[in-house]
Amino acid sequence: MTGYAIYEQALDAVPANYEQLSPLRFLERSAATYPDSIAVVHDGLRRTWAQTYARCRRIASALNGRGIGKGQTVAVLAANIPEMFEAHFAVPMAGAVLNTINTRLDAETVGFILTHGEAQALFVDPEFAELAERAVRISGREILVVDILDPAFGAARRVGHLDYDALLAEGDPDFDWPMPANEWDAISLNYTSGTTGDPKGVVYHHRGAALNAMANIISWDMPRHARYLWTLPMFHCNGWCFPWTIALNAGVCVCLRAVRAEPVFRLIRDEQVTHFCGAPVVMNMLANAPEELRALDHPVKAMVAGAPPPASVIAAVEAMGVELTHVYGLTETYGPSVVCAWKDEWDGLDPTGRARLKSRQGVRNPALGGLMVADPATLEPVPADGETMGEVFMRGNNVMRGYLKNPSATEKCFRGGWFASGDLGVMHPDGYIELKDRSKDIIISGGENISSIEVEDVLYKHPAVLEAAVVARPDAQWGETPCAFVALKPGSALEPEELIAFCRDNMARFKVPRTVVFGDLPKTSTGKVQKFLLRDRARAL
Repeated sequence: MTGYAIYEQALDAVPANYEQLSPLRFLERSAATYPDSIAVVHDGLRRTWAQTYARCRRIASALNGRGIGKGQTVAVLAANIPEMFEAHFAVPMAGAVLNTINTRLDAETVGFILTHGEAQALFVDPEFAELAERAVRISGREILVVDILDPAFGAARRVGHLDYDALLAEGDPDFDWPMPANEWDAISLNYTSGTTGDPKGVVYHHRGAALNAMANIISWDMPRHARYLWTLPMFHCNGWCFPWTIALNAGVCVCLRAVRAEPVFRLIRDEQVTHFCGAPVVMNMLANAPEELRALDHPVKAMVAGAPPPASVIAAVEAMGVELTHVYGLTETYGPSVVCAWKDEWDGLDPTGRARLKSRQGVRNPALGGLMVADPATLEPVPADGETMGEVFMRGNNVMRGYLKNPSATEKCFRGGWFASGDLGVMHPDGYIELKDRSKDIIISGGENISSIEVEDVLYKHPAVLEAAVVARPDAQWGETPCAFVALKPGSALEPEELIAFCRDNMARFKVPRTVVFGDLPKTSTGKVQKFLLRDRARAL
């Protein structure tokens, strides 16, 4: 017997030397190693890792007791509160799949998500009780609705069958939860609009969640017990996997219901926050806060992603004393899968030079197997010249399993062993990528993905609208905002404010066009609207 064959004899994977990867182990370890360390801070509430672990085991046990388990979906409609954090562990401990829903969506879209994801239970934050009630009614499903009672929010009407504390009381704090039988098992379901009206359900697995959580620590050089402020919604790609990262880090979750400058800076000071994440709009808000708020007394690191942040915003944030890291990814890649890794030789650059480099998207994070900019037809990498555009492709453990109940969409984005992002960019000579455009006409406003087609569909519902096309308009505060170009029916008269008000009544507010321009739309000879010309017009406004 020669060669590798000798390593195939009596050297099998057995329970003693092999276990499926899952971030659930992170919580167990922190509770055992640092039981008395603070895990969660919310208003006047403080809970340790031991207390948090016991609560998660109770909820998991209670869900099983009510017949909810393996492969079933549990949805959550909540702000960044402790129960939202607990759900990231309790739901998969029950064997179920966590579906955190964007709280900014309208009831019709939430109802679609509940139906498409076949939700068996829904945890509801009191702030979103009315939205949840309407969405459940629209879904037509029999769903166990659980009200989260948050004293920090105040009085709110209940819409559920029971409250979170009652469900907690049903469970066993010593529940012997199982690890996934296969690390490929689904751990969460996240919906992304894409370019069609109906959202697509992105499925994550335990392995990818664990690896991307680890990659966050490495990418950010996070020390043990990092104090993390939730300025990023936990419904976004499971908070970019940071609930699991914080458990691995035995850090502190500093919860925050609404992102405003005063409470952000107050919590940074009072709780000695070391890390926070957000879209460029969050960073811009903080950089433009009153000077008396912006004084920091300790080092703080921030991570930014979404629409490519302007170099001016990066420079302004760093001028406050915040060290900024730019990351890039999609819902389909567990959030941040590309990081603008900093190099020591760049330390001597002036603020403008530093900001210019940091505005690039960067290189693959430690969990991503491959990253390239290539011709979308041939998959041939483009020259690394910083000028030749191509589509951004990724592959690795932190790429989704696929789209739920949508094999054609899954097949379309998985090509030649790569995930096609739909984003257009360039590869620089040093191996760092930089985005230039979005081939799918997605608008990213304040970190939210907005489908231009979905906005156009609403515009077409107005009786005075003949044609409509929506593109992204650059915005210093939000990164991008929807800009609508509209042709009116002959004899019709309409003011921009009237059409904006109509949109506000018929869609989520963050999707409403901020700008409306009336006039004929440029078209090809076959009648297709030339959106690239409209984007040029929007930039010139």
